[in-house]
Amino acid sequence: MFQGFSQNAIDFLWGISLNNERGWFMAHKQDFTDYVDIPMRELGKAVFSALAEDYPKQDWRLHVCRIYRDARRLFGRGPYKDHLWFTLWTGEDRHNSPVFWFELSPASFSYGVGFYTATAEQMAALRRYIDANPAEMERLAKRVAKSEFHLEGEPYKRLKKDVGEVLNPWYNRKWISLCAEYDHGGALYTGELPQVLLDAYEKLMPVYKLLKRFPAESSNASLV
Repeated sequence: MFQGFSQNAIDFLWGISLNNERGWFMAHKQDFTDYVDIPMRELGKAVFSALAEDYPKQDWRLHVCRIYRDARRLFGRGPYKDHLWFTLWTGEDRHNSPVFWFELSPASFSYGVGFYTATAEQMAALRRYIDANPAEMERLAKRVAKSEFHLEGEPYKRLKKDVGEVLNPWYNRKWISLCAEYDHGGALYTGELPQVLLDAYEKLMPVYKLLKRFPAESSNASLV
């Protein structure tokens, strides 16, 4: 059962960020297991189970990332990640789906919903949806703007289209994410964190359901 992360977890993440090599990791591997990996998996399972209970008709999946970076994609970095996360999604294909996520880094923790792997066709489908439903999309965008979440995503260098101040940030991105980020403390160190995440994901569910309307295999998803 998840009881909260501890300062030991943060100390490990700072340590691996400053000593990103095998010797240091192997000397502190048990710290990683006890203070980072096990609590992260317990947290993910707790949130997964609650979502499965609240939305029983949805095929929820959970992925907890490994600390090892892909050796083919190090790009001059060390072999270990210094921030760890889990993702939750529905359906079989995580790589072409929006996901709910939680991440722990040396300096902060964050959570939200993201469509980081959205294809150009999927984002084009989102733009068509906005074109067809501007009033509905504005209401959603304004609700998000009043929440703790901020919009992220790589913008196009040139606007695809000017759809107004409220919708332009949603319309003109290559991918999209909503993120809330906090300094360490509070619920991070307690067993209350699963409920914090569940409350956040419930707020973000309309965004998740919207992004889920545009599966990779069909960029012409229904707009009704």
